[in-house]
Amino acid sequence: MQTFFIVAILVLGFLITFQIAKASEYVAVLRGIEKARKQTNKINGFMLLSFLILGLIGVWYCNKKLSGKILGAPASDHGVLVDRMLYVTLAITFIVFIITQIALFWFAYKYQESDKRKAFYYPHNNKLELIWTVIPAITLTVLVGFGIFYWFKITGNAPKNSMVVEVVGSQFKWEFRYPGTDGVLGKKYFKKINDAESNPLGQLWEDPANHDDIYVSGESMHLVVNKPVHLVIGSKDVIHDVGLAHFRMKMDAVPGTPTSMWFTPTKTTKQMIEETGNPDFVYEISCDQMCGKGHWSMRGTIVVETQEEFDAWMVAKKPQYLVANPSMDPANKTDSVTTVAAVVQQ
Repeated sequence: MQTFFIVAILVLGFLITFQIAKASEYVAVLRGIEKARKQTNKINGFMLLSFLILGLIGVWYCNKKLSGKILGAPASDHGVLVDRMLYVTLAITFIVFIITQIALFWFAYKYQESDKRKAFYYPHNNKLELIWTVIPAITLTVLVGFGIFYWFKITGNAPKNSMVVEVVGSQFKWEFRYPGTDGVLGKKYFKKINDAESNPLGQLWEDPANHDDIYVSGESMHLVVNKPVHLVIGSKDVIHDVGLAHFRMKMDAVPGTPTSMWFTPTKTTKQMIEETGNPDFVYEISCDQMCGKGHWSMRGTIVVETQEEFDAWMVAKKPQYLVANPSMDPANKTDSVTTVAAVVQQ
């Protein structure tokens, strides 16, 4: 029934538009087609000029109202560079936009049809062609060059003192893995993925580097302020995209093809709460690639904190190796010894 009403509304709208067009045509015939056309031309010229003025006022108002109030200042070192590049691009394109739009609408108004003026045929000018081809080409080359420079900086080798965090996307959640005291993520194999056996990432338990890795799912990703973080990104099903809007970073999560990027968070979550005046502020990790019907819900949070706070959080976590192999957990062995000793005493 809903589909029927939508189709009916569309058909009705088409019929109304058609009837208005026919009525305008009949009115033009009654008043004289030539006279009606010239009058319509004048009205269109005036409306174009009005649209130019109102449009520029709207651009200025939106910029004044929303500038810096959606995401706030960048919260990473690379984010500052990305914003700078964006502002330079906007400045250049804004100048071109203003010149071209004013010329477009003013010429449409000033040179509207007139019996007192004859159109001048001006088909070609080599100098103009060269100017408006070479200057934009040089400008775009410079902008693209800066973009490539920043891209290789973001995706290049991370500093040696970087912390490593693996980010894995799957429909429709984010999973994280941290290396233990060895600072190395253990090897994994997708055929080993088995949630029932507490191995959601397919870690290879025979690799000693896996024995102290911390797996986290269903809670925030934790980062240390002013410490570089190297993100190793992957996916377990379809293509996702790690979107870190507050840090001005994003990278595709591709199944079977790990990607990576690095940055340094410069503000803790607590600092951002104070800076924005929003007690509910959180850093967000979103999926910026359409990945299925639940794409809208694929959102996580990030906590940026001090090294001491991060260490305290890590201490409370148990390596996934011990979760998947409880018999190897020293805590369980201690409990067993205590139980046996209690039985012997009795």
